[in-house]
Amino acid sequence: MSLHPHAYVLAIHDLAATVDYFVEILGFAKDWNDEDRWQSVVRDGVRIDLGRCPDALPAAALGDHNYFGFFATDDVDGLHAQFVARGALVLRAPEDKPWGWREMPVATPEGHRMMFAQAIPAR
Repeated sequence: MSLHPHAYVLAIHDLAATVDYFVEILGFAKDWNDEDRWQSVVRDGVRIDLGRCPDALPAAALGDHNYFGFFATDDVDGLHAQFVARGALVLRAPEDKPWGWREMPVATPEGHRMMFAQAIPAR
């Protein structure tokens, strides 16, 4: 038996603004939706289901526990340039980490954080 990633699910307050951020700034595309309650967005093999939950604890209030995803890419520096040009909430420029990844944390306007990273080739 094996598991494969299908989707990350985020509780958000402002569905329209969050969808716009994922589509216009981070380069995702809209997929299925359920009127004003749910919107799924996709980019490459990553799917994020955004659910409007006006009474949920804000992600920004979770501190270090508001990371929800680690996304591998083959060009984190190119992705950084793309995100900066579009106005993404890039928390730090890509930097090499001792565990073998070049990482760039990015936030959403509501405070969810995700890590975009590129494996550092072995020397």
